Amino acid sequence: MADFKQDAQELLDAIGGKDNISAVTHCATRMRFVLNEPDRADVDRIEKIPSVKGTFTQAGQFQIIVGNKVADFYNQFSSISGVEGVSKDDVKSAGKQNMNWLQRAMATLAEIFAPLIPAIVVGGLILGFRNILEAVQFSALGGQTIVETSQFWNGVNAFLWLPGEAIFHFLPVGITWSITRKMGTTQILGIVLGITLVSPQLLNAYGVAGATAADIPVWDFGFAQIQMIGYQAQVIPAMLAGFLLAYLERGLRKVIPEAISMIFVPLFALIPTVLAAHLILGPIGWQIGAWISDIVYAGLTSSFNWVFGFIFGGLYAPLVITGLHHMTNAIDLQLIADFNGTILWPMIALSNIAQGSAVLGIIYLHRGNKREEQISIPAMISCYLGVTEPAMFGINIKYVYPFVAAMIGSAIAGMMSTMFNVTANSIGVGGLPGILSIQTPYWLWFALCMAVAIVVPFVLTVLFEKRGIMTKWKNENLPIPKLGQ
Repeated sequence: MADFKQDAQELLDAIGGKDNISAVTHCATRMRFVLNEPDRADVDRIEKIPSVKGTFTQAGQFQIIVGNKVADFYNQFSSISGVEGVSKDDVKSAGKQNMNWLQRAMATLAEIFAPLIPAIVVGGLILGFRNILEAVQFSALGGQTIVETSQFWNGVNAFLWLPGEAIFHFLPVGITWSITRKMGTTQILGIVLGITLVSPQLLNAYGVAGATAADIPVWDFGFAQIQMIGYQAQVIPAMLAGFLLAYLERGLRKVIPEAISMIFVPLFALIPTVLAAHLILGPIGWQIGAWISDIVYAGLTSSFNWVFGFIFGGLYAPLVITGLHHMTNAIDLQLIADFNGTILWPMIALSNIAQGSAVLGIIYLHRGNKREEQISIPAMISCYLGVTEPAMFGINIKYVYPFVAAMIGSAIAGMMSTMFNVTANSIGVGGLPGILSIQTPYWLWFALCMAVAIVVPFVLTVLFEKRGIMTKWKNENLPIPKLGQ
């Protein structure tokens, strides 16, 4: 085990001592602190510690990049400081004390969708692969598709619909489960609630538009009827129902005696929520979701869509800093449900690529700086694979001008993406592999946008440093602004 005793002691002193630490844990490469008084941390002193490769603040947590040996560093820091580590979830909860209400809301949204992202990414890849099999006509096959010429691939295409349907049509089950998981309530009730929103006995959401009033089944209570409509792939109805269930269960546990709570809490939480979901929350949530997706889709497909693309492409990276970018997951999923694809997500992938390309410019300009390369090279690779925080907080925001260069490149690429109507099947891996989630007719256009997102930020970063543009704005202590400041 590497000896980090001296560095750990230095970090303890620079961070404000043991009494300034509210909670601490670590992830794959970073120490993650919640500090009682964040201003007491001497960022400049911390970044001069040999083991430290950078710092940044996010979601109320002061995070220190150590690298792959962070577990060893953490163990020695814990031994020296006498501070026992806690779970990542506990650190997230403690970190919210340093966040305002909007940041807390965005953090909650992020924690709901984060467990669903792996399935959604896989679903997007499946849809993309199925599009190649059944929608692309190959000249080598006489102008036919692969499924039209091969029984094997026709069977594969049919089989892959099973997991694809499970991921997207039954998405409300995942959402309601994730909400109960986040809220600390009974997760199986969340799963059951989700199933009641997508049950096969309901009219499938995709069939509602073409159905007449007589075609829609109802629950007939004599004095009133409720339409039996499913909410397949719907995001907002599931979120509203999930939160109602969670808050009902929490409230009931406070008033129902523990001796009978096992029976009556689930009963009185689940049944009213299912009723409210189909009578009130579902229709309202569906309408809200439709309004949001219609407004966004109108902006993305109007004659001025290039303006929308330019603005969103340029501002997505600053949204990541504030945490507001998490709201795009819900919008993307609603667009997919309503329009069988999303024009928004390709711009997110391009923004990630642009941030990585700006770091590539720094690597080129500062080649030979071994200490910085320990941060910049992994950060660039991470960006190209869809994770931008190490690049933004470790390099681009520190120097400012590469961050601006990336924003400009992303804005141009986003403008082109909307002009070409580039559409993704689903949320995917938000970097270079993102092309796999793009619908096949738009691959060439997306590849062109990717080229812009690679070249423009790199060239501008080099140009800005060579010409001294914005170089005086370097953040020596890398103070990451909090939302509202």
